[in-house]
Amino acid sequence: MLTELRVRDLGVIEDLSLTFGSGMTVLTGETGAGKTLVVEALQLVLGGRASPTLVRVGATEALVEARFVVDEREVVIARSVPAEGRSRAWVDGRMSPVSALAETTAELVEIHGQHEHRSLVTPAAQRTVLDAYAGTDLAPVDHLRARLRQLAASLAELGGDGPARAREADVLRYQVEEISAARLSDPDEDNDLRLEEARLADASAYREAATSAVELLDPLEAGVLNALGQAVSFLAGRESFDEYRERIAAAAIDLSDLARGLRDVVEGWEDDPGRLVEVQERRRLLAELRRKYGEDLAAVMAFGQAAAARLADLDNAEGFAAQLEAERVGLAQELATAEAAVRQVRTRAAGKFGALVGERLADLAMGGARLEVRVGAEGTGEPIELALGANLGEAVLPLAKAASGGELARAMLAIRLVAMGGPQTMVFDEVDAGVGGAAALALGTALHEVARTRQVLVVTHLAQVAAQSDHQISVQKQEAGGRTVTSATQVEGDDRVVELSRMLSGHPDSDAARAHARELLGASGGASR
Repeated sequence: MLTELRVRDLGVIEDLSLTFGSGMTVLTGETGAGKTLVVEALQLVLGGRASPTLVRVGATEALVEARFVVDEREVVIARSVPAEGRSRAWVDGRMSPVSALAETTAELVEIHGQHEHRSLVTPAAQRTVLDAYAGTDLAPVDHLRARLRQLAASLAELGGDGPARAREADVLRYQVEEISAARLSDPDEDNDLRLEEARLADASAYREAATSAVELLDPLEAGVLNALGQAVSFLAGRESFDEYRERIAAAAIDLSDLARGLRDVVEGWEDDPGRLVEVQERRRLLAELRRKYGEDLAAVMAFGQAAAARLADLDNAEGFAAQLEAERVGLAQELATAEAAVRQVRTRAAGKFGALVGERLADLAMGGARLEVRVGAEGTGEPIELALGANLGEAVLPLAKAASGGELARAMLAIRLVAMGGPQTMVFDEVDAGVGGAAALALGTALHEVARTRQVLVVTHLAQVAAQSDHQISVQKQEAGGRTVTSATQVEGDDRVVELSRMLSGHPDSDAARAHARELLGASGGASR
């Protein structure tokens, strides 16, 4: 519930702090004192539209802070409206988009009156309020819809419908066969073929290069190997040079092996035009595969494996798809039956709900008013629409279009009396417009009845309503330093009698008015609150 509200530099409010308790609290005061500004301030922290014109003249910004207690956890919401620029918002001390406030506070407060924040005019809220009254069980429908979404996703993963899967399989089959025919086994094959192609394309030059190298290493008398042999003999018998002699001997062995390999090249490499053509054709094939399926042979091989796996899935998909489709058809039939059952529950409840709300409206000075609950003819009966005929003989229109602010607020009150639920804090502004006498007493009784299970805040001009509240806050307008300033005071005991007297007669010192005020407090039990 709302426990504290602080408003600064908003209209005639310079700096105002209010604390609220459970039950029913009324805000009373002269017209123009700033009562409605309090509601507008609350609307700002709920994400309502902000206007720079709300900022107090001479101030740079208006600031509203609200503290809520939700399941023993505090939620603090703040909203600033600058004289120039865009408004800002904070939730629990952290900056938040203003657009997120409505979502954050949707379950906290419901405002009824001449304000934008009127939750029961939305289709979702109207559906919820009927379901709360009817005890609608949506679990079977929700379960079946979730299962159907899963089936749709599974069918989509198979590749769409049968013809689409067949087309995909044809493409994959060609790709798999093309890659398989290439018999790829070594991701480095192309590099090896490149080296072989270069050698085959210029075999004579390779032989000449090898011959020249061999002649330098191992001619009959003046080659490197002969020189190394002489060096070894020079160092023989000199123990201090044993390490160097051994290293020279090892180098001679390595060079001898190199010379023998080069000699094999000279003696064994021949021109092979046929092999050259084979290598070049193979390289062209590998290049084509890389162009189609990957930047290198490793990627081509991976593509082939993935394509083969997908093709296997598609080859098995027809039977699986038929199984899923059969399940989908069966679930769709179950869903239709479950939706029809929900629609029937809602339809049966709609008439009774509308009649009960109509009875409550009659008690709230709206005799002849009637509420229609319109349930759709298909599915679960959505959209559900609450429509109100505010006066006898008038058209029955959707709630948002059917009534003045006061009438709409009373309609919302009547609805909440029949179907409890909704946010823990409810605010009623202008609910007493055009009401007096016995109807005013009935209105106060109804508001207090709602306040048994939630916090109710009421802006009222009627003493009959105010007397039935658990708490009363008097809002006054004063002059200070040549400026109008709004203040608020919690009134109790004799002060409450004085405030009710003012509301009754305009003369708080009137003995008759005070007697009437005490009578109202005594009759409603407000004197003991």
